[in-house]
Amino acid sequence: MKFFITIPVLILGVMMSCQQPPKTTTIENEATIKEDWESISQVNKEPDWYKDAKFGIYTHFGPVSGAFVNMKKDEYLGGWHGMLMYGKKGIPNWKTGAYPKNSDGTPSYAPTPNYLHHVKQFGDPKEFGYKYLIENFKPTGFDAEKWAELFKISGAKFAGPVAIHHDNFAMWDAKSTRWNSINYGGVDISGELKKSVEKRGMKFIGSFHHAFTWKYYVPAHEYGGVSPEDYDLYTEPHGWDSNMPTEKYHQEWWAKLKEYIDVYQPDIIWFDWWLENMEEKYRQKFLAYYYNKAKEWDKEVVVMFKETTFPETTAVRDYERGRPNQPKEDAWVTDTSPGTWFYRSNAKFVTTNELVDILIDIVSKNGNMLLNVPPDPDGTIPEPMVKLLTEMGGWLEVNGEAIYGTRPWTIFGEGPTRIESGGHKIERQKIVYKENDIRFTKKNDNEFFALVMDTPKGEIVIETLSTKFGVLNNTIEKITLLGSKESLEWERNEKGLIIKRPNSFPTNFAHAFKIQCEGYKENDIGGDLEQEL
Repeated sequence: MKFFITIPVLILGVMMSCQQPPKTTTIENEATIKEDWESISQVNKEPDWYKDAKFGIYTHFGPVSGAFVNMKKDEYLGGWHGMLMYGKKGIPNWKTGAYPKNSDGTPSYAPTPNYLHHVKQFGDPKEFGYKYLIENFKPTGFDAEKWAELFKISGAKFAGPVAIHHDNFAMWDAKSTRWNSINYGGVDISGELKKSVEKRGMKFIGSFHHAFTWKYYVPAHEYGGVSPEDYDLYTEPHGWDSNMPTEKYHQEWWAKLKEYIDVYQPDIIWFDWWLENMEEKYRQKFLAYYYNKAKEWDKEVVVMFKETTFPETTAVRDYERGRPNQPKEDAWVTDTSPGTWFYRSNAKFVTTNELVDILIDIVSKNGNMLLNVPPDPDGTIPEPMVKLLTEMGGWLEVNGEAIYGTRPWTIFGEGPTRIESGGHKIERQKIVYKENDIRFTKKNDNEFFALVMDTPKGEIVIETLSTKFGVLNNTIEKITLLGSKESLEWERNEKGLIIKRPNSFPTNFAHAFKIQCEGYKENDIGGDLEQEL
């Protein structure tokens, strides 16, 4: 009996083994993203949480923040100071190696303003090089709780530091480089900020600009005064014509990035330009590693990039101080600053009204805004920025329903004020939106928003919603002004949707009108009716 019982059990076990093969290998293979563009393109590069967020903050802060006190002119480039400070005989174009020209066509070897300023404030760069700024970095005013609370008040949904800028200085407790904010400054900027940001329900972002370090310190070597023992900061000596970093440089670049991913698990990684010049295999290595780690963490992450660093199927495109002049199907982001990128004692800031208008235009075209905050040299956020962020938060508290969680409407807007052409740096155009400039966002097919970009003096006329056009075919049932309890008087005709000016407005900037429509309906044409016909 024992023999006959065992055989069926054995056969059943074999059958079950055949019917249910081990799943571990299959699942692991399916989950692993390979280091090639086709495999990486399978990720969800723009998760819903990111498309809902719309507004985030990062901070340009580090040793270079202390280079620009007692300023009298606006011609000094803060983020580029580590390059330009060595320009006793000028600095050539970093792309071509050619010097600027005098009026007679001869090369100009005039000293850079940064060099003159550095000599006056600190001394000759041979003795007081960029390393000197690092050694004197004292972030005594940095308070992660105060920073994060202000970012929360501003309405930001994600926030974090510039993790490493062109100067190759790591704003974290790095083991991958001795040039970090623990060894020089005594504080883990990234670690403390991550904790405070996430405690307030915001996502955490870190930005990386250290690809360009390869070009950034070329003048330091040409000028002299760099010790070989500090090549781990300044890179090994090379000239302007070296457009492909060494393998050693690639490995050091990757080691810093990988460490940050492993230790701080950021929700967003943002890259500055020039990374497109580095080896493709390292760019693929990063994306595959980060996206695979995100699966391991059980969360969706976002990568932002410029130029041709990555295919648009693998990450979110960034426009520096710019934006498209029309909506894009894929989500995108603008990184911008209300003034200079790094601290400057004579810095000028844009108004809250300008920032609000830029945010609205961005969101109407399927983008997000990443706003820079430049702290003082000690890490204190200056009062003009506190005021600006607080006012922006006040506007979003009233009008956030028309921003957060929205998607582009049928068209992005109407009105005379448009960007001439989309792309980087278009904020150099002085754009002033008026009361007849309107932008649209939507929550769903039957609920959308018309954001009037300036306080109207008379009735609001939205020509896009004219009954003679087919842009809106649903019947409007209700219109409200966000932040107001006042009943609105309105009518819709061939001229457009005409809203009588409210007696008062809840904010000083743009104003969001919520438009609710009845659901789309069709006749129920069935088989019986067809027979009657």
